Amino acid sequence: MAHRADTAAGSAAAPPLSDGFGRRFPYLRLSLTEACNFSCSYCLPDGYQADGRPRFLALDEIGRLVRAFAALGMHKIRLTGGEPSLRKDLDAIIETVAAVPGIRKVAITTNGTQLPRRLPGWHRAGLTALNVSMDSLQRDRFKAITGHDRLPEILQGLQMAQALELPSVKLNAVLLRGLNDDELPQWMDFLRERPVSIRFIELMRTGDNEAYFERHHLRADVIIAQLLAAGWSERPRGADAGPAREFGHPGHRGTVGIIAPYARDFCAGCNRLRVTARGDLRLCLFGEFGVPLRPLLQSDDDFDALLARITTQLGLKAAGHGLHRGQTGLIPHLASIGG
Repeated sequence: MAHRADTAAGSAAAPPLSDGFGRRFPYLRLSLTEACNFSCSYCLPDGYQADGRPRFLALDEIGRLVRAFAALGMHKIRLTGGEPSLRKDLDAIIETVAAVPGIRKVAITTNGTQLPRRLPGWHRAGLTALNVSMDSLQRDRFKAITGHDRLPEILQGLQMAQALELPSVKLNAVLLRGLNDDELPQWMDFLRERPVSIRFIELMRTGDNEAYFERHHLRADVIIAQLLAAGWSERPRGADAGPAREFGHPGHRGTVGIIAPYARDFCAGCNRLRVTARGDLRLCLFGEFGVPLRPLLQSDDDFDALLARITTQLGLKAAGHGLHRGQTGLIPHLASIGG
């Protein structure tokens, strides 16, 4: 085992993976489960339905997977779902990931309902960044969109995150025409004294939401125009920044991010790969195929073969998604891979 740890440690200074289009990939989004305890109208309106397929990746498989990506130069891991807080071993998963040599940032994306109870444990285990899905600041709207009246607990969890001084706290709101698209002034007030970022995510078409998409899709350009009119300005993008466009205002401690997958050249800023909860590598959120890694996660002896499979497959990554042509790939809904 020492041999493998030394290999990963030596990768800390290695350059991130890159593809044939010159994009670098320092960032892995790892889904821990497809299960979710919400029934969001844009994702799982009927709630999560188990399908009886093989179980999700176990702790030892996750450890081998992350060591491989770290050895290839990745330094940021985001744990997603479904809803990752449904994993009873989440503390152990965070601790395992954070202990891998070369990993500098361990993030989680959650609906936030478990924050008041579990965030201190995640923080002790090594969590460095938190993203919370919060589609409305209005309690009745939040319940209508998510199916659950849990906004007060989530706001309590955010206060706890600030008390713990987590280095990065971001909120995610899916932009929905007719449901929450008039809340920008309220968000501006929210951000005035809070050093967090709200990310407005343009609704994406998936395999099972065509009618919903037609009713509620709103181009993110509408929000950008409102921000500019209110005196907000776009911030320069960092070298390894993802696809979000970030906006700031001198009178506000918080920032606004815009994630617009239908925008021109959106995929040029891609900097992340994805692995599903069952161990398939996805080169694109809306890709047409998955690469099974799980067979190579059963033994440390397969470490070199695992590295080879990942690097070989990266050469197949396409220049962009096919959303503009109505191609949603393998993804039936966002809970199936964590967005």
